Amino acid sequence: MKTSRSWLLLCMLHGVASMLLWWARDSAVDLLTWQADDWTTRPWTLWTTVWVHLNTPNLIANQLALGALTALAWMMRPPLGAALAWLLAWPLTQLMLPLWPQIGYAVGLAGLLHAGTAVMVVYLVAQRVPVARARRWGILLGVGLLGKLWLESAWSYPVIWDTSNEMSVVQAAHLTGALWGLVLALFAMLASDRVSRWHVG
Repeated sequence: MKTSRSWLLLCMLHGVASMLLWWARDSAVDLLTWQADDWTTRPWTLWTTVWVHLNTPNLIANQLALGALTALAWMMRPPLGAALAWLLAWPLTQLMLPLWPQIGYAVGLAGLLHAGTAVMVVYLVAQRVPVARARRWGILLGVGLLGKLWLESAWSYPVIWDTSNEMSVVQAAHLTGALWGLVLALFAMLASDRVSRWHVG
């Protein structure tokens, strides 16, 4: 079972880029923010918008969540396929948001972090990582993720107003991130199995 540092490198990229963009000029932030009405003319925002945070509490919360995901990856040592699944989920998480016309913009790492968590769940449940009792931990993590998504009910409430942070929360990004993480992780494992059989054959 080959492990890879690719996941940890992605975590480092997101953490550093988010901090650097926090200190950027407003004009640069606007240029890198995904907007529902003009993202097709600025396709790079499918990637860059995850590094945009609207206030300090939002930035700190996502950095802490990213730290937790990094620590989990440090223990799991996920293979390259898991990192590639998370990488592909990065732009696709935003690409699904126009399904909800009430979403005007989306920023922050939250959707991408839900995608990463879903990838972790799949690889743990399938016991594709060198972790003792991997399936048990994967089920627990999966139940937690599903419970959060169910409570949010993003299919009915894609956007809510967070009064404590005075900002809109695009819950639909949590849902699309988790779905893409699940689908792409399964596809990555299937592709890995086929490559392994081809080499054996």
